[in-house]
Amino acid sequence: MTYTTALIMEWLSSILWPLARVSGLLMVMAVFGSRLTPARIRIGLALALTFMIAPLLPPMPKIELFSVGSFLVLTQQLLIGIALGLMTQFLMESFVMAGQIIAMQTSLGFATLVDPMNGQSAPVVGQFYLMLATLVFLAVDGHLIMLRMVVLSFDTLPVSDAGLTLPAIRSLAGFLGVMYQASLVMALSAIIALLLINFAFGVMTRAAPQLNIFSIGFAVSMMSGLLILWLTIGGFLGHFDSMWERVQETSCELINIQCFGGQSG
Repeated sequence: MTYTTALIMEWLSSILWPLARVSGLLMVMAVFGSRLTPARIRIGLALALTFMIAPLLPPMPKIELFSVGSFLVLTQQLLIGIALGLMTQFLMESFVMAGQIIAMQTSLGFATLVDPMNGQSAPVVGQFYLMLATLVFLAVDGHLIMLRMVVLSFDTLPVSDAGLTLPAIRSLAGFLGVMYQASLVMALSAIIALLLINFAFGVMTRAAPQLNIFSIGFAVSMMSGLLILWLTIGGFLGHFDSMWERVQETSCELINIQCFGGQSG
């Protein structure tokens, strides 16, 4: 069998464009896009996934690989994958932010730990919430759902230099506000509880200044913070389900597919 240049280029194009989109997803997606995952593992996983999903994809357009147009197409494929991966990062960061808010309000922010994903110090409470969110994300097969969305995106967003639309980019940017909102809602119970405790300290100090209530206020705030974490941890799954559904809905809007019951279809 003779392998012509045109045949080799056609085979490369059928692999290169899906590889770019899958690589963009794995580059920033939660768990797989962290610094804990070596680059070689991500590259190998991207190649393996690309070879598995390539037969399921529609025929790739005939675009000359070594041209300016192919560079624009490659950039668009990367952006689509990165946009989908960022949605999972926003999901995780919402819980990290909620944990940091709770830690600062309950005087538990002094206990810090190096964040392996960002390489910076973060409160232990935020890291605890991050580990819980990561385990739940893997338990509900979030990584498989995002990969399925990438496969479906080739039907609604075929390989071209068009890429994401302006409304899709706006919805992605607007999801940042949803992330802050979800973090605040999750930490709101702890904020109100600590506000009442500090208010009680203020009343007691005003009524009996000689007791010097604020000298023990720090220890009481820490114990109250641990109690609040214990009482509010039961609502973690409810917050995750609500946030995960919004992530899937926004992801479906990005790639112009319909979501049924929190699942892409």
